[in-house]
Amino acid sequence: MKDTGEIHFQETVSQYLLRHRSILDVQTKLAEATSRVNRAVAKSVTTCGCITVTAGKQKFPADVSLRDIHQFMSTHLGGQMCGKCREVLETEIGTTLFYLAALCSLLNLNLKDVLEKEYTRVSALGVFNLT
Repeated sequence: MKDTGEIHFQETVSQYLLRHRSILDVQTKLAEATSRVNRAVAKSVTTCGCITVTAGKQKFPADVSLRDIHQFMSTHLGGQMCGKCREVLETEIGTTLFYLAALCSLLNLNLKDVLEKEYTRVSALGVFNLT
């Protein structure tokens, strides 16, 4: 996204947030949007079948360094998301971002600042960011 888009996204969301202006509405809409992201991923597996999930215990050598452990960790995903599922998921993630920006606006937080602070925290902690 371009810098101008990043700057104006939250402002635009705030302008168009009419029906769900209450903090309670925004919180519940954000939770609903997040659930719809999870549902879209599940339907890609169970209804479409374009991706698969084969999960099991993560296995890695005992002597591997923390910096190298990612080489041994699995996403448990197989396949490629089809165009239709990708489009649905992008829409649902977009809605989630909309309500996240709305929440930031209502709480007088700048979403861009929050993202930059999180980026700095993750970058500084590196592999020790075990979240």
